[in-house]
Amino acid sequence: MSAGGWCPPVWGVAAAALLLPLLVLLVRHVMRQRRPPGFPPGPPGLPLIGNILALARDPHVYMRKQSAVHGQIFSLDLGGIPAVVLNGYDALKECLVRQSDVFADRPSLPLFLKLTKMGGLLNAKYGRCWTEHRKLAVSTFRNFGYGQKAFESRICEEASFFLDAVDTYKGKALDLKHLTTIAVSNVSNLVLFGERFRYDDGDFLHMIEIFSQNIELATSAWVFLYNAFPLIGLLPFGGHQQLFRNAHQVYRFLLQIIQRFSENRKPHSPRHFIDAYLDEMERGADDPDSTYSTDNLVFSVGELIIAGTETTTNVLRWAVLFMALYPNIQAQVQKEIDLVVGPNRPPAFEERASMPYTEAVLHEVLRFCNIAPLGIFHATSRDTVVRGYSLPEGTTVITNLYSVHFDEKYWRDPDIFYPERFLDAAGQFVKKEAFVPFSLGRRHCPGEQLARMELFLFFSALLQRFHLHFPHGFIPNLKPKLGMTLQPYPYLICAERR
Repeated sequence: MSAGGWCPPVWGVAAAALLLPLLVLLVRHVMRQRRPPGFPPGPPGLPLIGNILALARDPHVYMRKQSAVHGQIFSLDLGGIPAVVLNGYDALKECLVRQSDVFADRPSLPLFLKLTKMGGLLNAKYGRCWTEHRKLAVSTFRNFGYGQKAFESRICEEASFFLDAVDTYKGKALDLKHLTTIAVSNVSNLVLFGERFRYDDGDFLHMIEIFSQNIELATSAWVFLYNAFPLIGLLPFGGHQQLFRNAHQVYRFLLQIIQRFSENRKPHSPRHFIDAYLDEMERGADDPDSTYSTDNLVFSVGELIIAGTETTTNVLRWAVLFMALYPNIQAQVQKEIDLVVGPNRPPAFEERASMPYTEAVLHEVLRFCNIAPLGIFHATSRDTVVRGYSLPEGTTVITNLYSVHFDEKYWRDPDIFYPERFLDAAGQFVKKEAFVPFSLGRRHCPGEQLARMELFLFFSALLQRFHLHFPHGFIPNLKPKLGMTLQPYPYLICAERR
């Protein structure tokens, strides 16, 4: 007691000072969890974290199941971030094609802001930055990649290096992931840097492994929690912190190789993507609104490496797994290769028109395995209405591509691996409208043509030379390993000379 009466302890004042802003933040967060007026319905969530826990395991499968309850367009609460999920081909086409401008933005999520400052190419906001970087990427793929006749021979050369590396195992069991990753990445490297990397380049392989780890971490519960509660970024532990450390390490490595491959550059005579980008930086040097910068160059190169490596690598790994699992399908592909190509020269991309069964198998792998089941999150660029639902500007939009490829309206028995679904009665290849592994609309994959060329040339060359089978007694795990991409769990394969 004091002469003036009782005074509250200092710690009580401090606690009140801390609790009051926390209480304000809590109330604000709970208010954010309310669905906006006219928003689509969706499953109920938990206080504070909403539906985040439900997305911790097979989110694409969970979303497809919820669409059976709430409709093709429904909403989720990502910890106070209202998100809309598009399921089935009709819903995706209605939004990404018929309202392509409206659904072409990216959400300003804390993760995107932290990693790329909403710049670069894939995560850029829909505006000048995205327009300029998309245009440059497409022209680069065309000028230094699939648009050049000589580029096909360079892919075939890389495929030959890959096959020779596999051949060194003499039919003994091996895990193809390492060799496939470097081989596929080298095709992108030719466009980005004008050169390939050796299969024993430890630094580059380490960077690719970090990319692969970040692909898995990007859909972890820690990242969803970080997006909902950015203050957990202050915690010294958690999957998000590992992702940030990896990203910092990759940034420094990419900066080094960009500097290396820009040596001896001649302005306005680009040899590859790096040169072309630096030309654009110089042209925009006096433009205060120019979006070309060193940061955006590093972000773009990293994104193109990830997009060009992770997806195609995993398609080929799934394809090999399914050929060993279904030897009758493998034999039919090899019969077609022998008939059209023969044993003495590499397959040519133009021959795929004469190889409908091989094309059907690759398309069925892409459909069935859903390498990028949710793509990259979209956002609405302005207020819009879809099927009577009101979506405010900036709404996070999740495109469930997995649900499109298992949409029973367009696919008969979608849960069965059946390449013949891509063939007509005469055995000729037929395109399917609801086949969207590269997404739809303005944000569809800019490297689609390059990926298609790689997949056909690598796959057909591999089966031309080798018979693929599992080691005796080996039983593969067909459940996909979850991340931003769905990859097979590690497996062993025997590749014996035919």
